[in-house]
Amino acid sequence: MALKDAFGLIYSGATEPGYSSYARAARELQCFIGDPVGSIDRAIADDPAFVMAHVFKGYLFGLATEREAMAVARSSYQAALPLAATPREAAHVAALGHLAEGRWHEGARILEDIAIDNPLDALALQVGHQVDFFTGNARMLRDRIGRALPAWHKDMPGYHAILGMQAFGLEEMGDYAHAESFGRQAIEIEPRDGWAQHAVAHVMEMQSRQRDGIAWMRANPDAWTKESFLQIHNWWHLALFHYDLGEIGEVLKLYDGPIYGTRSTLALNMVDASAILWRLTLGGVDVGDRWAALAANWIPKASAGNYAFNDAHAMMAFVGAGLEAPARILLEAQREAMRGHDDNAAFTRDVGHPLTLAIKAFGEGDYDATVRLIRPIRSIAHRFGGSHAQRDVIDLTLIEAALRAGDTPLARALTAQRQLARPDSPLSALFSRRASDLSEN
Repeated sequence: MALKDAFGLIYSGATEPGYSSYARAARELQCFIGDPVGSIDRAIADDPAFVMAHVFKGYLFGLATEREAMAVARSSYQAALPLAATPREAAHVAALGHLAEGRWHEGARILEDIAIDNPLDALALQVGHQVDFFTGNARMLRDRIGRALPAWHKDMPGYHAILGMQAFGLEEMGDYAHAESFGRQAIEIEPRDGWAQHAVAHVMEMQSRQRDGIAWMRANPDAWTKESFLQIHNWWHLALFHYDLGEIGEVLKLYDGPIYGTRSTLALNMVDASAILWRLTLGGVDVGDRWAALAANWIPKASAGNYAFNDAHAMMAFVGAGLEAPARILLEAQREAMRGHDDNAAFTRDVGHPLTLAIKAFGEGDYDATVRLIRPIRSIAHRFGGSHAQRDVIDLTLIEAALRAGDTPLARALTAQRQLARPDSPLSALFSRRASDLSEN
């Protein structure tokens, strides 16, 4: 049996009830709302031979960046492998197989080819887009979607998601005007599209439009928070705007409330929590026992060694909480990861391990070592994933280390560079004043 959707794509092994649950899961994923895992499990229960339902579930877990989730991705791949499939569906199965084994780049290339042949395959576009994000491939974040965009129009279901992804890709490539336009269009169509909401926030972050950003995020928070599993990241974006303005009380209120009030144990959410507390710590803010509570949830993941971007943020928590043992476990897990054959071996070797060592050195007050470790990786930091806004913490750590080390020439050079890139940022101005004070002493 097979079913054809509104875009003309065939779904082998699907019946109307199973496909209905699959379509629900697809919409939930496109908006980052609800429970797509529950929806896709219902699709599988109705139609055990529905190959794309197994693939969809595998993608959800394969993109979680959690070691335990990868086991589910692998089992989904094994379940999909023997099922009847069209060439498009078989390519999806192959892409999932690569993703489940940590071969992010190979999976991305197969998804790229699927979307070239089937530009209306929204799942291929969205999963590929997420892989581009996790591998820091800014150009493909833009181009993967841009190639398919002419095939889409506003009356198609899910069009908002295509616009939102295009917005984020344009932002990561520095095309801020077009990015904001696409993102706002997406939100006009679907106010609950958390990815589009965050794409516009990224534009305003990169342009140091803090007041605009706060207004954008606070205008309709019910839309992007209701049942949203991206809401913590979007609250993080709001916190960044307040942080840049020096409004530390607002940052802590957001941290203690929607960002980490529930003390999530998901790595994607703990990354945001670490990133906020580390920025505050760099600025000399006493965050009390917040580090200890966060570090306690990072400890079970210290030995994971499956995604270098997470490792760096775990180390921030261990340093902040003054925990030596999990820090040592994490570094050993990284050394083991670098001996592997998946893409994370390169993520860790090229960027993740030296950055994690730099964060540890900073915590030990060895600012010269922090500078020495970070400087060679700044220009290649995208290789271990994340966005420009997320990786900005690397520059912030380097600047603070240079200032604390008393390296006047480097501090002046780095702060001048930041002032040029973000001339309207109060934080840039603060760094510049501190560098100037160094040179006068």
